[in-house]
Amino acid sequence: MTRPILAEAVGSFLLFATVIGSGVMGESLAQGNVAVALLGNTIATGAMLHVLITMLGPISGAHFNPAVTLVFRILGALDTRQALGHVAAQIAGGILGVWCAHAMFGLDVLQLSTKARSGAGQWTGEVVATFGLVLTIIGTLHHRPRAVPAAVALYITAAYWFTSSTSFANPAITLARSLSDTFAGIAPVDAAPFIACQLAGALLALGAARLLFPQAELDKDATADA
Repeated sequence: MTRPILAEAVGSFLLFATVIGSGVMGESLAQGNVAVALLGNTIATGAMLHVLITMLGPISGAHFNPAVTLVFRILGALDTRQALGHVAAQIAGGILGVWCAHAMFGLDVLQLSTKARSGAGQWTGEVVATFGLVLTIIGTLHHRPRAVPAAVALYITAAYWFTSSTSFANPAITLARSLSDTFAGIAPVDAAPFIACQLAGALLALGAARLLFPQAELDKDATADA
């Protein structure tokens, strides 16, 4: 249990620090151009995802995301104790990453976001973003396991721009981003609906995967990933 949990914590730390830190840097350098700030945020996040999945995937599966862990628990790749350990590590490591990003840029470490992100359009965006992410992971594991780092990184890079919510697609990062009053933040009151939509999107993706791929093959892929 120790190495996978540590991998999930370290990966979440670096990923969440990247999301917040690149948002702060992008907003600072873009001089009010939100599109440029978002582009910087996007490129950094996609690049870091590729690195982390390549490096830590063989240890923990490189979930960094409770929605992904939930799906792999349902598929039997993890038992309940392992899944809970993954989720705890993702949340704890991710929050530390957010605080570290604040410290690096000379901001107050402890914050609450005031950035409103709400409404049917953004909620739909989170369902779609998480659906696509989970289906990308399952489908690429099935067809080309070695391509998972690139596939996930490219999907998130695209989803930052084609979804109305800029693709949080991750309950842990949603919670962590509610603790950052920066470019990438989300008001705490808006976090719960985002998380509900993310979990719904993940389960819809699992349903779609079961229609697209034989159940026995899904079980085999999930076990191999674990």
